[in-house]
Amino acid sequence: MSWHRIRVVVRRHAYVLWRAPHRWFDIGFWPLMDIILWGSLGTYVARNTTSATSGTPYLIAGIMMFHILFQSQIAVGTGFLEETWSRNLLNVLTTPVTEFEYLAGTAAFGLFKVLFALATLSITAFGFFRFELSSIGWSILPIALILTIVGWSAGIANIGIVLRFGQGAEILIWGSNFILMAFSGVFNPVDALPGALQPIARILPSTHAFNALRAVLDGNPLPGNEIALGVIGAFVMLLAGFAFTAWMLHVFRRRGFVTRFS
Repeated sequence: MSWHRIRVVVRRHAYVLWRAPHRWFDIGFWPLMDIILWGSLGTYVARNTTSATSGTPYLIAGIMMFHILFQSQIAVGTGFLEETWSRNLLNVLTTPVTEFEYLAGTAAFGLFKVLFALATLSITAFGFFRFELSSIGWSILPIALILTIVGWSAGIANIGIVLRFGQGAEILIWGSNFILMAFSGVFNPVDALPGALQPIARILPSTHAFNALRAVLDGNPLPGNEIALGVIGAFVMLLAGFAFTAWMLHVFRRRGFVTRFS
């Protein structure tokens, strides 16, 4: 593994982002709109309920932390799509850059996008709803770690799907985020899901991360069991994503699917 080649991949995507202002949409505009949407919803519900507990912090904290998963996944997925959109995939495959180095570069660039999106989310949440992410404390670090790894895992798996089925499968790079949002209990406990869907939700490591987030928001200590299950599940998911994409890359090369992208 070459750190120089990983830096080159990071620089390549940084140049694309810098020279294409419309590509800032997903790290600037979407976070802003999400905070306004979910914060306003929480405020409306709080004003029209007799409960002493407002759901606004849960909605805002949920969407803020979900953007960690979202940005991590999108960075890896669209990093690969950049090569297909520019008809550059064949060139990448013939360079000394290995598959792992390329994924490491896109994942590292994704961390920058996560930080930028979190800055947008934090400023918007405090400015409009007086919510501070710092209220979660250091508990945010293990929760963010789990969600970042889950995002990378989903992004890597989506690359394998696009390699196998072509550019028509690109929609999954965005759609998979909303599947994870629905099943991970971002805004609500898994018990609120239909009974048939709850076993699926409990398997996801991101579910344990959001369970831990709600526990901290309730004023409880960070639940170690949820974090442990989330970390183990996230790394298993990451290994599964790598294994699946490596298999799809083998099929891609053996069947000559590169012609789809050239």
